Amino acid sequence: MSAERARAFWTVAPGVGEIREEKLPAPVDGEVFVRALFSGISRGSEALVFQGRVPPSEFERMRAPFQAGEFPAPVKYGYASVGVVEDGPTDLKGRHVFTLFPHQTAYVVPASAVHPVPLAVPPQRAIVAANLETAVNVLWDARPHVGDRIAVVGAGTVGCLAAWLASRITACSVELIDVNPARASIAPVLGVRVASPDRASTDVDLVVHTSGAASGLDVALRLAGFESTIVDASWYGDGVVPAALGGAFHSKRLTLQSSQVGHVASSQRARWDTRRRMTLALSMLADPALDVLITGESAFDDLPRVMPELAARPGGALCHRIRY
Repeated sequence: MSAERARAFWTVAPGVGEIREEKLPAPVDGEVFVRALFSGISRGSEALVFQGRVPPSEFERMRAPFQAGEFPAPVKYGYASVGVVEDGPTDLKGRHVFTLFPHQTAYVVPASAVHPVPLAVPPQRAIVAANLETAVNVLWDARPHVGDRIAVVGAGTVGCLAAWLASRITACSVELIDVNPARASIAPVLGVRVASPDRASTDVDLVVHTSGAASGLDVALRLAGFESTIVDASWYGDGVVPAALGGAFHSKRLTLQSSQVGHVASSQRARWDTRRRMTLALSMLADPALDVLITGESAFDDLPRVMPELAARPGGALCHRIRY
């Protein structure tokens, strides 16, 4: 296969994006050529990257697998691409695959970097795989038990997926909490209850915090019962986040624990690697209920306009799909 040209979305300055053209190498043995069909904007982390809010201490740890450029800009960033293999090993040729690749019309990567999308999963839904992989890791870190009362504070994509996963544990009662009333219609589709922060259940056994806001962390600390754990899966970028560790934090003997997808949760690390974890996430995307998390779609050429809007004014947006 001869070399081709591709078009990719770059953040060229904080809050400014453009589409650039680049030449692709011809794939060699062990590589695949993928033509993109869809990609997903992971609004939380991508908004922080787009706004130039990655702190210097995290420049290396925040690198996406196929990132080009350097933080803060210019940088080509993203990790939720679904396409079709047009050239490569026989067992992959013609298959829909998920790749942790930025927003780009086509790309050449090692065959080991692509994950076949199960036949039961529509490619347009598979863009949620990276978010679901994060939610799986959050639940592994949280280690919920049968019958737990669980609060998930923050009904973004990862929060919704964490609540959906937790609700499938026998006899668990799961409540999804958000200040945005537009999110209320999502919870019933996922099989969980919904509440505003002032009406949320208290004295819960486990809290997962995904709101990305200090006010959400305050809610999480307030809802936790005696000796409960609050798992904070939010990433705050360069923000300084005050935490209400006075009051009942010590008398209730609470545990505040971080969770991040870059490493497999320690409880599973001896037996699981990131490929096995991604395979699991993709297998669970066969549930059509998860389509409720894709709240918008735009053409690839519109990304320079769409990304600033999503980063600055998310509204009710969860996962935004890009069509190629």
